Amino acid sequence: MTSFEISREADPVMAKEIRDVVPAHYVLKIKSFSLFAENNMEKYESSEFEAGGYKWKLILYPNGDKSRKGEDHISIYLAISGINPLQLGPIHVAVRFSLYDQICDRYLTEQGRVTRFHTLRAEWGVPRYMPLKTFTDPSNGYLVDDTCVLGVEVFVIKSSGVGECFTLKKSASYTFQWNIYRLPSLGEDYLYSDVFTVGDHKWKVWLCPRGDYYNRGQSLSVYLILVEADKLASGQKVNARCVIRLKGPYYFVHQPEPWTRSFSSSTTLWGWPTFMPLKMVWERLTNDPCLLEAEVTVLGTTSKLP
Repeated sequence: MTSFEISREADPVMAKEIRDVVPAHYVLKIKSFSLFAENNMEKYESSEFEAGGYKWKLILYPNGDKSRKGEDHISIYLAISGINPLQLGPIHVAVRFSLYDQICDRYLTEQGRVTRFHTLRAEWGVPRYMPLKTFTDPSNGYLVDDTCVLGVEVFVIKSSGVGECFTLKKSASYTFQWNIYRLPSLGEDYLYSDVFTVGDHKWKVWLCPRGDYYNRGQSLSVYLILVEADKLASGQKVNARCVIRLKGPYYFVHQPEPWTRSFSSSTTLWGWPTFMPLKMVWERLTNDPCLLEAEVTVLGTTSKLP
């Protein structure tokens, strides 16, 4: 069970969540907490732990980090550890600090904004994490029998370098017309139209008069093909909208719904496997010629981000 709220006091984008799950990366239990003040200990650094391929430490100021206006509060920080880990460049991290409510058996977890660790910033945290008055009140469950439990989760954000750029085109549209004779009696398995150009790309129509492999003897099949798709760069796609009309005598027009698809070196064609029942072809398209129109609009192109 969890609840969620946004707090803007300690951090402009600090989110609070009450949950049952134990912090995934490190838990720090402190006994005899009151002896911090008696022993004049201003801060405590935890042992090293690993998360996201780096080593880290928790830093706790039990009576507040006064150098960062944390008076009368608990201050908590995450610090990167190890030998020169920041020489590799900035490290982007999402940090979650947790405080255990021993009465309700739940964790108050605070999610900070994604922060960047680098040579000039080796730690990040919350100077005013919780008022000492709230923390030390046993009825709140955070400090019970002078014992508390804190935790942290560290999520390192590493770019995989994967992405794409979609470039919209200004309505590059063209209607190709193809006269077809003796369509009801054509015995060919397939026919190709002439090549035409739309949006700097070459196209052609693939017509299966007796249906494609899966619709043989049942439906007329029609596809739009991107010519020379194998010349597209890796990850490059062409986004196009297509509608195909078949016109016959007596003002007969057959036009399925248009579609919009992306063509690539691996997806070179798209269309209508069941464009029109062959029974309708035989009944309504007996006179020549039939006119097939392919209205193609190139909407944009997609390429990999460099």
